[in-house]
Amino acid sequence: MTSPASPKPANLVIVLSDEHAAQYTGCHGHPIVRTPNIDRLAATGTRYANAYTNSPICMPARAAFATGRYPHQTGCWCNASPYAGTPPTWGHRLQAAGRPVVSIGKLHYRDDEVDAGFDEQRIPMHAVAGIGDLQGAMRQTAPLAPRRKSHVVADEIGAGESSYTRYDRAIAREAVSWLENEAPGLDEPWVLQIGFVAPHFPLIAPEEFFAMYPPESLPLPKACRPEDWPRHPWFDELRKAYITDTFFDDDKRRIATAAYFGLCSFVDHHLGLVRDAIERAGLGQSTRLVYLSDHGDNLGVRGLWQKSNFYEESAHIPLLMSGPGIAAGEVVRTPVSMIDFFPTILDAVGVASDPADRDLPGQSLFRLAQDDRERTVFGEYHAAGAVSGAYMLRRDKWKYVHYAGYPAQLFDLEADPEELTDLASDAAHATTLAGFERELRAMLDPEATDARAKADQAAIIERHGGVEAVLARGSFGATPPPGEKAALG
Repeated sequence: MTSPASPKPANLVIVLSDEHAAQYTGCHGHPIVRTPNIDRLAATGTRYANAYTNSPICMPARAAFATGRYPHQTGCWCNASPYAGTPPTWGHRLQAAGRPVVSIGKLHYRDDEVDAGFDEQRIPMHAVAGIGDLQGAMRQTAPLAPRRKSHVVADEIGAGESSYTRYDRAIAREAVSWLENEAPGLDEPWVLQIGFVAPHFPLIAPEEFFAMYPPESLPLPKACRPEDWPRHPWFDELRKAYITDTFFDDDKRRIATAAYFGLCSFVDHHLGLVRDAIERAGLGQSTRLVYLSDHGDNLGVRGLWQKSNFYEESAHIPLLMSGPGIAAGEVVRTPVSMIDFFPTILDAVGVASDPADRDLPGQSLFRLAQDDRERTVFGEYHAAGAVSGAYMLRRDKWKYVHYAGYPAQLFDLEADPEELTDLASDAAHATTLAGFERELRAMLDPEATDARAKADQAAIIERHGGVEAVLARGSFGATPPPGEKAALG
């Protein structure tokens, strides 16, 4: 049975994690990572096997998720240009229709004064000082300045508690309490968005989850040694900015991997708490549950850490939906992305779209459950470490990545799921390559868009005193949870 194209309205709980690559789940076939609750969601619902971020970094991805529009449409280019209230979000549409809509946990918008379309924002995480990562906007000249806090990814690894794991536990407690004590009294249907931070770095996993993955038993990341890195000039520039791998040795790589795997199981545990709370509250027959992440994590593969590119580890996200009217055990191969959530959420709760939304590029996931592999999804990256704009098109078995001013990449993900062979220079694939470039240029001018992003970012730098002032201000490793200050350096 496939899910209905026009679902019956029901409540919706969205669990949005951070930096969880799709491949690090049991239902996507990972042989080591244990994610029983995500796997249960796949068994009782529908898994979208080819789901992608629209930008592999937090703020632009989350703005795309909220507004249903791409970064070049929102102007949220990087982690120094957070969502600030426009364009409207799906939450605004729900509020206009009188539907309750609440957020608990990470949002990563400008600040909690921004009208983002929530009736309430509980314990929200937003941009540092309402500004975010100013150094990530310094992209105007090459080579890009090294990220001074790159070392923290290697320094903060292992077993234990961090401010992020404590924050996630608080988010889970608040979400469970809301579902059990407040949701049953609301007019239906309502929407709850829960934003967990795991498995985002720091790669510190609580002991019980770290212990599930003894570091000495884990393989090293693929192509982690410099002699095995694929050579590409855009990535050469990225590595000059993100010098993270220089702080790792093999022991640290295995410890970081164990911690990331542990954090995947940690967020899976919290998903289970949410699901159990839905059942205890008697909402199981009237509530759908969605799990996804904003982007992935390279985790040392090809010597890369965190996100910031369109390799599968960074760009391919888990996406699962379960609940009333959702087909059980279904796997949809249609390529989808975060911008598809705006129409999906309206569909899920029975709210008609506004005429102003007719130009939205996304489609409802309910309507995309018909397995159309010829659909193309799009992503773009204009943030930290990117010497020029990067643009991804994903269709059927192909992934095409265009770099403004640099050679493109082309991968056959069916024959080469590990993306070890770039086919862009192979004459046998010249027609495919040219076709993707025409398709991209029909959407936008990649060079002009790159220039517009850099101009907007240069203006941000100037508003904050110029390059020297921004460098003197320092940068931080990761956005701190509410109540804590960023450690600038």
